[in-house]
Amino acid sequence: MKRFLLACSTALISVMGATHSANVNALPQFSVPEIGSGIGLIDQQKEKMIGEKVFREVQRHMPVMQNPWLEDQLFNVFSHILSQTQLGQPIGLVIINDAQINAFAVPGGLFALNAGLITSARNMDEVAGVMAHEVAHVSQRHYSRSQEAFKGQGLLTLAGLLVGALVASQADGDVGTAVMLGTQAALMDKQLNYSRNQEREADRIGMQYMYSAGYNPQSMADFFEVMHRATSQVSFLPDFWLTHPLSTERMSEARLRANQLPQVKSNLHDEDFEILKWYSMVISNQATEQQLQILANRKNFAGQLALSAFYLKQGDYVLAQQALDQAKLHQRLNNLMILMQTDIYLGQNKVDEAYKAIQSTARIMPENRALAFKWAEVLIRQKEAGQALNLIQPFANKNPRDISAWRLMQQAANIDQQSPFRTVNVLRYRAEVEYWSGWEENAIKSLLHAERLVKNNEVLSAKLKMRLGEMQKERQLKI
Repeated sequence: MKRFLLACSTALISVMGATHSANVNALPQFSVPEIGSGIGLIDQQKEKMIGEKVFREVQRHMPVMQNPWLEDQLFNVFSHILSQTQLGQPIGLVIINDAQINAFAVPGGLFALNAGLITSARNMDEVAGVMAHEVAHVSQRHYSRSQEAFKGQGLLTLAGLLVGALVASQADGDVGTAVMLGTQAALMDKQLNYSRNQEREADRIGMQYMYSAGYNPQSMADFFEVMHRATSQVSFLPDFWLTHPLSTERMSEARLRANQLPQVKSNLHDEDFEILKWYSMVISNQATEQQLQILANRKNFAGQLALSAFYLKQGDYVLAQQALDQAKLHQRLNNLMILMQTDIYLGQNKVDEAYKAIQSTARIMPENRALAFKWAEVLIRQKEAGQALNLIQPFANKNPRDISAWRLMQQAANIDQQSPFRTVNVLRYRAEVEYWSGWEENAIKSLLHAERLVKNNEVLSAKLKMRLGEMQKERQLKI
């Protein structure tokens, strides 16, 4: 059943972290149909609500990885690709702890990818190519155009199909499959034909996006071969599940298209990518201690960091420190190394050392989310609630769906003994964590509790009432 997702997600695609330099002036000009720029405000708001609904369902039902450093690395590349489009602020990027090669996109700008996509790629360009493909699905509004083709079947039906596929892929039984067949059989034939055309369009436009962003278009064709080898294992499934087939024709078209573009020099050894790949293997449980030790014994910087992360994950702070000390001998500046050193100190309850390890770098780069969150974690351990809240609040304001930010704010509010609204703040921050984690009913209950405690404060009461109304309205969307 785990293979099921390979066949029926919106598309096999990917994402990556680290930026590539590009001579923009030297790039050829492409004509990409910006379908999304012509839709009305109501349609945009509807797509956003649907995307956010799917976001919450995914958070609730899928093994989403909450790792600010990894999220930020991937979001950097994601943003670089998005800058080639006219799409607005995305709903978000989530990483699923699944070894399969897969990714998907949802109306409104929700993107997700499996850890297996990162660990199967050979360079950053391959990941960027898959991400560009997914961005093209959203920029060309393929879900919405499918809605029109289905004559009245709503976007929620299509989003529900995706969520059902995701949930089914995680199940050991056939419950998810049965649900999917029962609700979508009538749309089967038309969807298959329509999605094939969409896949080819996403290939073509996605390659233009990645090339314009400075990535090697040959890598999209290269990674298609990797995915073809993976999807060949599920060729026995009925055609309905192969709604996004990676055919020989698609692979040939991608290679021909890439050959028509000016060459982009590939970075054969990208250390930043190697760090990202091996770290992803560790936190997604795809790496063994023996593998990492062999790599670290070769004085491989990425391997030494990954080995330290492996021991840190196990709670063995002594071995984690030893591996990290070996990595430090390379005398290379790396934020992941700073974050891991801070975690080692926190694990050993050396809070003052943790503060010294993180604060100077975090202060220099206040826009760095991973560093700010780790610094806030240290401040919370030091009972410095006000400083921690001041650090995190801008990130929650920028992205109200940031679960990690709301969780830290909840923890900070809980130790804020000076605030007369301590309990209210804990409840309303907890409500945001619950809501965006997919537990909508619990979130509403937390806000109702908070609302009862602030009847004498009109400003705060009005703010809670408005947020409560938003949650209750959005909860009515059914997938």
